[in-house]
Amino acid sequence: MDPLVETPYAGHIAPYGASTHNEAHSSGVSWSAVIAGAFVTAALALILLSLGSGLGLSSVSLWSNEGISSSTFGTAAILWLIFMEIVSASMGGYLAGRLRTKWATIHSDEVYFRDTAHGFLAWSVALVITAAFLASAATSLVGSSLGSGQASKSGSVVQSEGPNAYFVDSLFRGDSGKTDGLTAPRRAEAAVIFGHAFKVGGIPASDQNYLDQLVSSDTGMSQPNADKRVTQTFADAQQAAETARKAVAHTLLWGFISLLIGAFCASLSATFGGRQRDHVVTI
Repeated sequence: MDPLVETPYAGHIAPYGASTHNEAHSSGVSWSAVIAGAFVTAALALILLSLGSGLGLSSVSLWSNEGISSSTFGTAAILWLIFMEIVSASMGGYLAGRLRTKWATIHSDEVYFRDTAHGFLAWSVALVITAAFLASAATSLVGSSLGSGQASKSGSVVQSEGPNAYFVDSLFRGDSGKTDGLTAPRRAEAAVIFGHAFKVGGIPASDQNYLDQLVSSDTGMSQPNADKRVTQTFADAQQAAETARKAVAHTLLWGFISLLIGAFCASLSATFGGRQRDHVVTI
């Protein structure tokens, strides 16, 4: 009979020879278990994201005048985002640990490390899968709208979209409410000027004078009043952009924290799953 050696893990006895040689020369990663856990994590995350959208917890728009403002991304949405990561990552990590190959002759410390690594790998693969294949679906569920201004080649029809549409429209509001055929091209020009002004940090003097003339001729306002409107409107647009930037930074920060929590939960749950896998009694 083959000599018996007591394994360091689980305190059971295994034949010395073939089992030790095979595990010493085999990979320490059960990729089938990792991929299975990753798909479960990605699927649960998408399901919970859909549920959150249905409950109104994750429908966020980055601009206050388009959809639900990101300023409403408050405590409830943050808690839901963290809950979503905990549930999906924990389930995926647990399955990755539970379904992995049993190591009979590996030291318990090494088994603990491998289980933790399996959970982290499952979470990492799920994150890559979500970013690569589910980004469009998640974006549609979240409802983010970052459209940009579009104009037809002929210039006769202009569809104003994006964060500056409201402010550009407010430039040409008149008391009579009448518009003419030149309003659309003027708004397109104003949108381009506003976009350039955001890049350089202010409206150049020549562009300011040109906008004053456009507003004055279109609304019938005097030149000084038109100048005040242009200045105030651009200041409001800058303030809205700064508020949106802070809201996006706030959202991304909590997204980073929730991802870290998900990585920890996946790794920890994998150790639980692996421990239960090793204590299964073979009949």
